[in-house]
Order: sequence, then C-alpha cells, then structure tokens
Amino acid sequence: MLLEREAQLAALSEYADDARAGRGRLVLVAGEAGIGKTALVETFQRSVGLRTLHGACDGLFTPRALGPLFDVATEAGGALLDACRAERPREELFATLLVTLAEQPTVVVLEDLHWADEATLDLVRHVGRRLKDLPVVVLATYRDDGLSARDPLRVALGELGSQRTTRRIDLAPLSGPAVDELAAAVATSGTELYRLTGGNPFFVTEMLRGSPGTVPPSARDAVLARVARLRDPTRRTAEAAALLGGRVDVGLLGAVCEARADHLDELVVSGLLVSGPAGLRFRHELTRLAIAQEIPAHRVVAIHAAALAALGTRGADEARLAYHAEGAGDAQAVQLFAPRAAERSAQLGSHREAVAQLERALRFIDGVRAEEVADLWTRLSVESGLTDSWDRSREASDAALALWRHAGDPLRIGDALRVRSAALWRLCRQQEAAESAREAVQVLEPLGRTPELAGALARLSVFQDDLSACLDVARRAEVLARELELPDVISDALNTQACALAARGEPWEAPMRESLALAQATRSDAQAGRIYANYLVLLLGERRWEDLDLIAAEGMAYCDEHDIATYGYCIRAAQGEAMLSRGRWDEAVALSQPLVDLKTSPANVVAPLCVVGLVRTRRDQPGGMAALDEAVGIADQTGDLEWELVTKIPRAEAHLLAGDPVAARRDLGECLRPGLAEITPATVGVFLLWLRRAGLSAPDVPGLVLEPPVQLGLAGHACEAAAAWDERQMPYEAAWALLDGGTADEVHEALARFDRIGTPAAARLARQELRRLGSPSVPTGSRAATRAHPAGLTQREAEVLALVAEGMTDEQIAVRLVVSVRTVHHHVSAVLTKLGVTSRHAAATEARLRGLVVVA
Repeated sequence: MLLEREAQLAALSEYADDARAGRGRLVLVAGEAGIGKTALVETFQRSVGLRTLHGACDGLFTPRALGPLFDVATEAGGALLDACRAERPREELFATLLVTLAEQPTVVVLEDLHWADEATLDLVRHVGRRLKDLPVVVLATYRDDGLSARDPLRVALGELGSQRTTRRIDLAPLSGPAVDELAAAVATSGTELYRLTGGNPFFVTEMLRGSPGTVPPSARDAVLARVARLRDPTRRTAEAAALLGGRVDVGLLGAVCEARADHLDELVVSGLLVSGPAGLRFRHELTRLAIAQEIPAHRVVAIHAAALAALGTRGADEARLAYHAEGAGDAQAVQLFAPRAAERSAQLGSHREAVAQLERALRFIDGVRAEEVADLWTRLSVESGLTDSWDRSREASDAALALWRHAGDPLRIGDALRVRSAALWRLCRQQEAAESAREAVQVLEPLGRTPELAGALARLSVFQDDLSACLDVARRAEVLARELELPDVISDALNTQACALAARGEPWEAPMRESLALAQATRSDAQAGRIYANYLVLLLGERRWEDLDLIAAEGMAYCDEHDIATYGYCIRAAQGEAMLSRGRWDEAVALSQPLVDLKTSPANVVAPLCVVGLVRTRRDQPGGMAALDEAVGIADQTGDLEWELVTKIPRAEAHLLAGDPVAARRDLGECLRPGLAEITPATVGVFLLWLRRAGLSAPDVPGLVLEPPVQLGLAGHACEAAAAWDERQMPYEAAWALLDGGTADEVHEALARFDRIGTPAAARLARQELRRLGSPSVPTGSRAATRAHPAGLTQREAEVLALVAEGMTDEQIAVRLVVSVRTVHHHVSAVLTKLGVTSRHAAATEARLRGLVVVA
C-alpha cells in the first residue's frame, strides 16, 4: 500500500500536464534510504500515459561515465543510441538527447543520483538549463541523507534548485497512524513497529514480511530470514544477482549461475525481487546489500570470475569489467580494463570516476613495469587535481617522480616536476612549487625544444620575482608552444601574460580572450577553467560588475558541464568576493559558505573564508574571526606577499571593528615590505586605506596608479570618494570613506549608511567617533528585531528553523506551532532552499554556524 503520498502524486500529475503543454520540469525527489522514492516514481509511471525512459546510477561499482544516459538511449533507440554506440563526444551526446526529448511528451526517470558520476551530474545540469520549452518531465531521485561534505551532488543540487523549471518533492517517513494501519493487517503492534522503524516504509514493510505477530530486531534480519527459507539453487541465484547489480540482467545472471525461471519466480514471490517497468530488480538496495554481505568470500570470488568471463564475450563497458576483475582478484584483467575505464571517464568529464579507476589499477601493480606504474601515478595526479583533491595529486606526483628518477629518464623527470609544482601551488606551498618548476626547466633545457620544456616554462612563469620576468618567461613558453603546435600551452602562457599585464596596469583583455578562445576551440578544458577563474579576478579588481556577472555565469556553466571542480570552485569564490564588494552579503555567503563546508583545497578556500569571516564580523555574528584566522594561516605558509595582503587586510578590519587597533596594526605592518609594486593596484589601494585607518603611514609605491575613489580618500576628499565608491556600487566602502572624513556631518551620514547596510560593528565605530567629536545627538540605530533576517527567512520560517535545530520532527513542530504537518513540510523545504542545504541536519549545522539560532 502506498500510503501518505497522495499530495506528491498529485504534484507529479500536474508536472506531467505542464510537459504536455511544452513546459518542461525537472523534479528532484529526495528522501532517506527506504523512504519510497522508487515506489512513488513507479506508481506515477503506471498512471501517467506518456513515453517513459529510464536510467539509473549504480552504487555497486565505480560507474561507467554517463551510464544513465546509455540506459535511456537503449530504450529510446534511434539517433541517441547510435551516438552512444559510436562513443561520440559528450557535447554531441547531450545535444542528441535534447533532440530526442523534443520529439514527444516524455517522462525521463533518473534514479539514485547520489551514486551519479560527474558526467551524469553535468548532463542533469545541461538538461535542467534547457527544459523550459521541452515536453519533458525529468524525475531525478536521490538520497538526501549521508552525503559527504565534498559530494559533488551537493553543489549540483544548489544550482539545479535555482532553475525556474525545477521542482522539489521531499518524502517524509510514514506517520504513526499509517504504520498502525499497515501493522493491523498482520496483527502486529504498530506502536512498537513505529518505534523501531521511525516510519521508514522499507523498514516497516520488511519487518512486516516476517512471522505473523512478531517484529524482527532489524530489517536486515528480516531480509536474511527470507533468504534462509529459499531453496539452495534459488539462494545461489540471489547471491549472484546481488553481486551483479541492483537491476537484474537475466541473460548475464544465467551465464554466471544456473539461474532458471522458477528460481526467479521464487525470488519475486519472496519479495526480494520485484518486476517493474525496467525489468527485474531488487526491491531495494538495502535488500541487495544484506544478501551480498553474507556471501562467503570464496563464492564472491567465483561469482566475480564467472561474471568477468561472461561479460568479456558480450562487449561490456570497461568500468564494469574492471569491477568484476578486482572482485575476482585478476590483476592482469584489472590492468587491462581499469586504465581504459579511467581514460573514457576522463574523456566524458567524469574525473572522480577516472580517479577511482586509476586507484583500482594501482592496487594491482605487482609485476607491472615501473614505467607503466609511473604513468598511472602521473595520470592520477592530473585527474585528482581536476577534482580539487590536491593532497592526493601531490602524493601521486611524488610517487611518479620517484619512479622516473629511479629509471633515469630526464624527460619524464622534468614533466613530473611540472605536475608536482601545480599540486604544491594549490596546497599553498608556493616556495616548494617554485623550486619544482625551476628544477623542471633545468632538467629539460639540455634536452632541446620539447613539448615538456614548453609546459615547464609556462609553469615557471608564475613564480618570477617581478612582473617583467614573468612576462619574459611566459612569452618564451608561448613562442616554443606555437613552434611545436601545443594549443594548451599557448593558452596557459597567454593567460599568465594577461594577469601580469593587469598587475602592471596595462591592457590585458585581448590576450585573455585569445587564451580562452584557443582553450575552448581545442577542448583544453582545464586551461579554460583556469582562464575563467583568472578572468573573474581581474574583472573584480577593475569593479566591472556587469562583465563579471556574464563571465561568471558562462564560466560556472562551462566548469560544471565539463566537470572541472577545481576551477568551478575558483569561479564561485571570485563571485562571492564580488557580491561582498557590492553589498550583497547574503548572496556572498550563499556562494562562499558551501566552499568552506566542502573543505576545498587551500588555494580555493582562502577567499571564501575571508568573505564569510568579514560578513560575520561586520554583522556581529560568531565565528568571523576564526574564519579569518584560518585564511591567514593558509596564506602565511605561502610566503607570498599578495596572499598575505588579501587575508591580513580583512583580519585587520575585523580587529578594528572589534576595537583592537594594536592587532590591526600588527597584521598590516607585517605586509609593509618590498614587493608592493608587483601587486595588483586594486589590492594595494585597499591596503593603503586600511593602513591610514589603523594609524600607520603609507609607503611610497613607485609607478602605482590608484583607482579614483582610493585617490580621493587618501587626499581627504571624503564626500567625493564616497560618491566614486557609489558609482562602483560598493556601499560599504562608500560609508567607510565618509567615516574617514572625520566631520560630524560626514560621520552622521556614514552611520546612517552602516545602519541601512546592517553592519552594527561599523555603526558602533561611527557612534564612538560622533561622541569623540562631541556631537549633541548620536542616533541609536534601528532595532535588531526590525531588521531583515540575514538569511532572508520569514518570521515563521525562522521559528521552524529554530525547532529543526532543536531536533524536532515535522510532527512535533506542527504540534508546537499549531499548524498542519503539510504546512511544516513546506516551511522546511523553503528553509533548506534559502540556506542552500539539502537536509535538516545540514540546516541545523548551517544555522548554528551563521548564528541564526541561539545555541543553548
């Protein structure tokens, strides 16, 4: 019985009507394991009357990239199936899918996105952005419990949720009365059953399938009790099926064991397997796991070996073959299939799966030639970097380097040093990164004009002591790369040149655009990601907000759809900084806090930490100084002046806001050293302003051209400086310019602005200054209760969030607030969306981190 799902089925019916009218919908169906997502979707499929295409992500083995798309293609046939069989590039596959979906009203079911490879998440993003005029309902199911902090699905959900075509259905556990109704049919205590299961439908039904009138201690025990009652041949069939996947390939199962029709019938009758629109499958993944975990080790190996042999004659994909090869302990087969699977995954933009396959191959290297092992380590270093796993990237590059040194191959030694340098830079170990880059060039130069030398020169250019040297080395890399026709290195060198020109105050956009166009034309995805990230940083320095918004949107879409996590994080970080500068602090935190929570690499987390730390400090919220301390700690280990400036200026501001000018002067004073002339003018200008606010003298920086509001502020023209900041849409800086002016009228205006912005910390300084000036009236400011909620929640949503943080269920909240449970469901869903999280636990954590609830 499908209880308490009437509202969800009605909503799905409405979305199907939208699809028939040509208004596409992406429906995210979320809930914990066993909550009934598949049951809901299958019930809807049986009633909707539209073409239905089905794809599923498999958690059994490292997935084949775009596996759900191939499932859909098999059912759809035609041009889409032809493109998949021909292994066309992913962009062509995505485009062909859209053409297929435009043919007739269609329901596309994508199950278990929590197991999706990155290319599949990119596919969902791609389709989600283009659904508006398609006759399609895409139902994407996923578990919203147990997602790790770094799970790519978290980021994808946030972006998908912002699309106007996206809808969300959250499935709650069954209520006590519903469990009572189910339990009454088998004369079992509904109260006890509810206590044991929490209303989880899978657990409830599994336990009800036990002996009449009894409740087994766990759902797993209930599953195993049913397995024990099977005949031996049927049990062996169930074991083989459990190791082959959640969906049963009857032909393959027959090749692996002596599976007969009557065995399958018995499994269906027992409730372990069900027959659905896509064929036979385990009733739930938890059922499959319970069976798989009880299979004796010797039979596990035998089943995998039989599957490997059977699949080898059927042209199966390498990812599946690699999984069974590992299960069978067949090292030779692992070395054959895992690297191939990694290569195909990387081609399709599933770098996380490429990493997993390379890790698999490296577990079976006994007897493999050292050169082949070194190549595996190098590939792992590159792929790990693209997933922002730079610690693993550095470990892999070190392993490759050691093997190449032992082999005495200078060409590969030099290239390994270049790869190692990139990893060290991202870990904010700049001095070591520079040493590796210099050694790479030293090793490669005697070997002549090689592609490896061109790449090493491009890497070395970013570590030069002055901008002229940076440009010289980057241009040398460009010349050699053009001679050898290396578009990715040309693009890399032009990108670095653009950054150096910007730091010198010279025109930079032409080389940057040339770099981007070349990277995109040659599908150098990693280079394109780096270019977008640097492009945004330079636009940020020039306060070109409209251009920044366009490039940010383009860059985020590109990195998401090509699965370049490292640079996708960079782009979000830069956009968060832009929102902070423009006074859009809630948006700044919404972009930055997830990057902090994801524990992105050191190089990527510094800017988000500064944004979150500043917003919390300015708003008198807890945790601000801790975030800034963490950012400064990362920057200090680089030994790089620019990194120290971009972290110590925010912390100095925080110290001043907290009434500690001595600590502010200490932070700023540590940055008063040679090298300012090589720093971006915008950063130096902000530094000079904060030096004066902290009571320190500004140094002379030869050749520095400051932006007008900084010039005006330093010259004592407070009102003119504020107007110039206003023109740049930077309200907080404009208010500070007025506070710097020092007259009563200017400080009064600064205070009014600080109050409007919602920064009590800065407003407090303005009031102190008014008292020092002897102003006869010092406004008290707006009451905290009348200011807008910092997360944009309504009063009722804020109340619901507080109760969620206390650990209350929706039913308990409904009783406390005297509203319906359904109303609470809607409020909780709205709160999750506004906080940018996907679970109640994450919402409670976020609320405490941002000071949105009082911690007892």
